[in-house]
Amino acid sequence: MPPVTVAAVAANFGRDLDTTFAAITRILAEARAAGASLVALPEATLGGYLASLDGPADLPPALDVDGPEVRRLAELAGDLVVTAGLCEADGATRYNTAVCVSGDGVLGVHRKVHQPLGEGLSYAAGEAFDAFDTPVGRLGMMICYDKAFPESARSLAVDGADIICCLSAWPAARTNPSPDLRDDRWTRRFDLFDRARALENQVLWVSANQAGTFGSLRFVASAKVVDAGGDVLASTGVAPGIAVATVDLDAMLSAARGGMFHLRDRRPAAYLMEATA
Repeated sequence: MPPVTVAAVAANFGRDLDTTFAAITRILAEARAAGASLVALPEATLGGYLASLDGPADLPPALDVDGPEVRRLAELAGDLVVTAGLCEADGATRYNTAVCVSGDGVLGVHRKVHQPLGEGLSYAAGEAFDAFDTPVGRLGMMICYDKAFPESARSLAVDGADIICCLSAWPAARTNPSPDLRDDRWTRRFDLFDRARALENQVLWVSANQAGTFGSLRFVASAKVVDAGGDVLASTGVAPGIAVATVDLDAMLSAARGGMFHLRDRRPAAYLMEATA
């Protein structure tokens, strides 16, 4: 496979879908100009995130994965592979969902499994992590708090994902926040999780995040591309922008996994497994 150029986006997305699609059009044009084949947009791109994590108020529009909004996103994607977050409607149930699309349609769907603080008051939880094939390689998705759990990324890596896109609406600390996002402890945690998950699973990690503010939340941005050795190849820092990196995926994976290949060297029988009812 030839080298692949990937783009991780830090941007602010709110409730107005016309404004959102105008922003996506500009972002994808910039990513194309940079040679990108894969573009990761944040959690809650289509319709915005929750205004607060304290309860179900000011909810985003509930969209159908097979509906016109996702079809419009796929049309804009065209020859690109694009991931984006939305509030998914499944009957009366809402999920915090990520979709992966191209001009061919929906390539993959992930419903957020792990829910922080009061998010469970607004969304039902997903139940699985599944990788899927795309034109840029085998890919997995997760959403925000999912990355705080090593099992999430490991499940995708075991399922063959060479690229993992993590879509977030990751805020700064709610208590004792730093005036400078660069010094905020939640920015530090966001960055640590990105690097650790890439390294321990030896995958290409593409991390997108909301930027700016929405409701009571201030987001840390920090979109980045991390290689299979845990090194940051490109980052937006705590500002909006697009982090772009070009990677020879086959060479990167071969170099990282040529000696200590973490997936091969696992000893599942030695690990504590949680009891199931």
